[in-house]
Amino acid sequence: MLVLKRKAGEYIIIGDCIIVRIIKNKDGYLRLAIDAPKDLPIWRGEVYEELQANQLEIF
Repeated sequence: MLVLKRKAGEYIIIGDCIIVRIIKNKDGYLRLAIDAPKDLPIWRGEVYEELQANQLEIF
């Protein structure tokens, strides 16, 4: 696992086609903005775990 410190406005690039930006909303909360190909599934962790627990097909 890679752990990085990032500030609002900074980003990381994964491979050649995924960009993860750190953005701050008007309330001061940090969020992740993910720019990835449309055919690449992106799941929130809790949703993925629920699908796995119920042995549902996710792809």
